[in-house]
Amino acid sequence: MNYGKPGKLPGKFGNNFMRIVIIGNLGYIGPMVAKHFRTTYPGSYLAGYDIGYFIQDTTSNGVAGDTLLDAQYFGDVRNFNENLLEGFDAVIYLAAISNDPMGNAYEKPTAAINCLSAVEIAEKAKQKGIRHFVFASSCSVYGFADSAPRTETSEVNPLTAYARSKVSGEQGLQKLADDHFQVTCLRFATACGYSDRLRLDLVLNDFVASAIATKKITILSDGTPWRPLIHVKDMARAMDWAIQRTEGGNFLIINTGSNSWNYQVKELALAVQKLFGDVEVSINTNAQPDKRSYKVSFDLFEKYAPAHQPQVSLTDAVKDLKDGLEKIKFDDPDFRQSHLIRLKAIQQLLDNHIIDENLALKK
Repeated sequence: MNYGKPGKLPGKFGNNFMRIVIIGNLGYIGPMVAKHFRTTYPGSYLAGYDIGYFIQDTTSNGVAGDTLLDAQYFGDVRNFNENLLEGFDAVIYLAAISNDPMGNAYEKPTAAINCLSAVEIAEKAKQKGIRHFVFASSCSVYGFADSAPRTETSEVNPLTAYARSKVSGEQGLQKLADDHFQVTCLRFATACGYSDRLRLDLVLNDFVASAIATKKITILSDGTPWRPLIHVKDMARAMDWAIQRTEGGNFLIINTGSNSWNYQVKELALAVQKLFGDVEVSINTNAQPDKRSYKVSFDLFEKYAPAHQPQVSLTDAVKDLKDGLEKIKFDDPDFRQSHLIRLKAIQQLLDNHIIDENLALKK
């Protein structure tokens, strides 16, 4: 793998060869995206760019996705070297302060990384002649919806700094799209599943970890909130579609997931319980209503991307997590205080004086 400056990149863009840079590749999703593209397009040129917050937090059960890249570059998206984009055909932007607790704790970096830097890098990509830009957005932009499933034309209702950053990113990117620069904003359902850099601060992942470590799943809400989910492998499949799509025009916002994966939180817990058998599920029936509850329609994604639909079932996702955690001998009942929780991993970097309060690397 090349860790230096990129030289002249080989090949031409086409169905069997792509030159792709994954920005924010050393997180939860990136390694699985790298594996997908290396498997699907084995001769393509793949590069990654990341600040490295979570580079040590590997949970790989074999070959990690990072090692399959042709080049890995390190840096902060807030100070991006546009020369690194030379020669690429597509950019996949995954860089983000990645959930509500982190966004609320670090609102300024969240806006800068999730939105402003995404738009600035897209501008540079367009200037370099790159044709495809994929932005990892989120269904969390819908916030609370107690009526029909949300479609792409539904009003957004972002309730957190994270969700607001995704809405602003979409708005900024829309201005850049034209006949020579195609932008796709994938409004992903909530991610789940095992990864080479696993996160346990995601609802299904948390439930499986709890089942293994404590034999108990505690739902803090009344269990009724709705959550659409998508497995990380299916997220990668959607990105594959996005960098070569012919449907949807120059700018497209699209809910990305499956209608069959709209679940209430209590249904997720019961699915975990069913696989494990000896796990107690505790629901707080007296809890106040959760403001984050929404069902989402994925009809447009099904129409536009029939060959790239989600393939992992809820049962398979639970089993995937169970098998992966057992292989690394996970048994920590206090895992919510560990590096497998992104907010805790960031706090460790702060405590060790590796990053500052703006989440920038200290010199």
